[in-house]
Amino acid sequence: MTDPNAIQPSALDQLPDRDPEETAEWQASLDAVAKAAGPHRAAYLMRRTLERAEAGGIALPKLLETDYVNTIPTAAEPSVPGDEEMERKITAWNRWNAAAMVTRGSKFGVGGHIATFASAAWLYETGFNHFFKGKEADGSGDQLYIQGHASPGIYARAFLDGRLNEQHLDNFRQEAGGNGLPSYPHPRRLPWLWEFPTVSMGLGPLSAIYQARFNRYLTARGIKDVSDSHVWAFLGDGEMDEPESTAALALASREGLDNLTFVINCNLQRLDGPVRANFKIVQELEAQFRGAGWNVVKTLWGTAWDELFQLDTTGALVRRLREVPDAQVQTYQTRDAAYIRQDFFGADPALVEMAKLLSDDKILECFHLSRGGHEARKVYAAYKAAVEFKGAPTVILAQTVKGHTLGEGFASKNANHQMKKLTVDEFKTMRDLLELPISDSAFADGQVPYGHPGADSAEVRYLQERRAALGGPAPARRVHPVAPLPAPAEKAFASFDKGSGSQNVATTMAFVRLIKDLVRDKESGKRWVPIVPDEARTFGMESLFPSLGIYSPKGQTYEPVDRDQLMYYKEAKNGQILNEGITEAGSMADFIAASTAYATHGEVMIPFYIFYSMFGWQRTADQMWQLGDQLGRGFLVGATAGRTTLTGEGLQHADGHSPVIAATNPAALTYDPAFAYEVAAIVKDGLRRMYGEAAPGEDPDVFYYLTVYNEPMPQPAKPSGLGIDEGIVKGLYRFNTAESAGLSPVANAPRIQLLGSGTAIHWTLRAQKLLAEEWGVAADVWSATSWTELRRDALEADAALLRGEERVPFVRQALQGADGPVLAVSDYMRQVPDQIAQWVEQDYSSLGADGFGLSDTREAARRHFGVDAESIVVAALAQLAKRGEVKATAVKEAREKYGL
Repeated sequence: MTDPNAIQPSALDQLPDRDPEETAEWQASLDAVAKAAGPHRAAYLMRRTLERAEAGGIALPKLLETDYVNTIPTAAEPSVPGDEEMERKITAWNRWNAAAMVTRGSKFGVGGHIATFASAAWLYETGFNHFFKGKEADGSGDQLYIQGHASPGIYARAFLDGRLNEQHLDNFRQEAGGNGLPSYPHPRRLPWLWEFPTVSMGLGPLSAIYQARFNRYLTARGIKDVSDSHVWAFLGDGEMDEPESTAALALASREGLDNLTFVINCNLQRLDGPVRANFKIVQELEAQFRGAGWNVVKTLWGTAWDELFQLDTTGALVRRLREVPDAQVQTYQTRDAAYIRQDFFGADPALVEMAKLLSDDKILECFHLSRGGHEARKVYAAYKAAVEFKGAPTVILAQTVKGHTLGEGFASKNANHQMKKLTVDEFKTMRDLLELPISDSAFADGQVPYGHPGADSAEVRYLQERRAALGGPAPARRVHPVAPLPAPAEKAFASFDKGSGSQNVATTMAFVRLIKDLVRDKESGKRWVPIVPDEARTFGMESLFPSLGIYSPKGQTYEPVDRDQLMYYKEAKNGQILNEGITEAGSMADFIAASTAYATHGEVMIPFYIFYSMFGWQRTADQMWQLGDQLGRGFLVGATAGRTTLTGEGLQHADGHSPVIAATNPAALTYDPAFAYEVAAIVKDGLRRMYGEAAPGEDPDVFYYLTVYNEPMPQPAKPSGLGIDEGIVKGLYRFNTAESAGLSPVANAPRIQLLGSGTAIHWTLRAQKLLAEEWGVAADVWSATSWTELRRDALEADAALLRGEERVPFVRQALQGADGPVLAVSDYMRQVPDQIAQWVEQDYSSLGADGFGLSDTREAARRHFGVDAESIVVAALAQLAKRGEVKATAVKEAREKYGL
């Protein structure tokens, strides 16, 4: 049995010891210190030695944890420029108005959070006064990811500087009547203030990393020099449990993103209770970030603790702070000095002696109030260290008290996240604590008043002067006027109109070929941002590697194994492609940063993100919602789409539902094109709407989701006739009739309308032929490029009707006069084509691939789901039999004939 106390072998044992005698002396010295001064002293010396080695650049494994004290000693803290007393007054007003706003709104039952901003007030105020750059200089400034639950405090500050008024505050979470404020940072709801939606926790930190990375990308490619922009992400310690919060930490350090700072508000509480009840979240996060290569700055204790640390000559205080679990620290926050003396100081004889030198007031000041995140001096020192650190991103772990200054009923209580209001008496106590000049008479009828020192007060002038010096208000979202992008040459799109002849071409290949032409455009080509999660070869994009290059801040420091090949793997500092590796979440964060560059940096970029359709909406739908909220523009492309087209991959790769999820997102325009010319027409219209001249009433702040397929098929020529392009964009047009397809059914033959989308159109066309040749049925085939857009148009028509306006849905207009029933088919759940059922005047039925996918050939999978050509024939005959237009026996005969 292995002795647990035995010295275990290490990697160093693999290296020859050039001086065993010297090594033995070092080891003996350590043993002597441990024996004479105790193991704590030996550990202290080792930690200091490792820190010195790390600071000196000696190649050793990083020390993952430091003592539970501030990283920056009090003696090394820089003085805070400006007027600290004035900043204290401003912070007091913000605390008051944030609490007043939520409390006043609570009578309407709309909710709100008070405790988060109360803990983080100084984290924001110090940044606003000294660090956060506005957008009035170069239009970019800094990018601020505000913690969602702290939004009341941000509104309170905007009220103080005159950007909001009392009516706005009274409409917090009451937007329906106009002039309201959204609950959290929502750019679509308050686009002049909020840049980034953050309250779907975990997405903020992930997006912040990729935003900082995209800033580097813009600079490296010569689009715009934004090297002066800094990304600040304000996060909660509980939020760091979300996997997205830490998913890209290694990317940030690997690429040396020193333009990025995380500020984690460590108030030790999440929504229901302590973040790490039996452990220490700060130490855990420090190890995680340091292990990932980040610079870590801990700001834990306020100045009241300085006296205690000076008395700690044995290290007993530091050891005790390290061992006390977070939940017990929260308990100290609510207990009296006697309890703290016994439970905290009583654990070590040296601490018992220390406590004798401390008054009860001193103990309570330290354990109830004094945290590093509540003092401008401590926060300023941490921020200054962060922006001056080079070579890696920085995380600031700032310890605070949740509910700070809100009174004993709030501070550190487990339920404070759900507590929405203070009583009048509690507000008066808070007023006295904050030293605000609000009289008792201001509380008319029990209503808490808002507080404002006056538009020309010293506080407001100071606030506005500081913001002017830093480049204008913050946070702020600005969309700088930019000229519409000129449309690419028509030939890039028109080349698909003639079809592919006898050549089989998948729509995925058609899309990639279109992009190849568009990125060569002299005007707009450089603004395309191709994004792919390590599947470029799957989608046939490897030819773009040598021509566009794959972005890497290091360029290419090696000779690629395929350098002698035409399509070799080329990385470059100014590369255009973002090949993210196997991370759909990271790729989506890339897409969001690129798609909103028109507002963030005043630079229009055209991102397209191509991915396995199954792993887009299913895996990252929350980020798609974030994209819509942030008013992003671009093209999402779900490749290898459909439930039956990806042969052999089986259940987890079979997408039969992405259009269902996409349909729930109001900003997503979802298309399922069947042919190459449809892909070209949709992309052309998307470029016009999002980046060119949008038509009156069209919202340019949308994004397109296209499904494309890996099934090579002959691509037909674009049909001639009026309204084809309109039908492609709106969602439906007649591709052919039985007669135009060269099929000659008998006179007065029963007729049916077959609607197909995506790859299903090919089975539909074969069914059209079988119906004519074997059953004497005439079928017209329609291409349904977008079931969702047809539904949305119909919903708008219904809403118009309620307003007294006569409007006919486009789907009804298109099918008007079409003889026979309608049968709709797609490679997705029937729920997808059934979106339009209620607006189709003809008898309507559908076929789709419902259920789990399976591994097999395409033909077998389609037969399994009942969507192949033969199944379509049987379903069509069943519809006609119901109407008495074919014999009822025809349905049975067809089933037997086709082996169904």
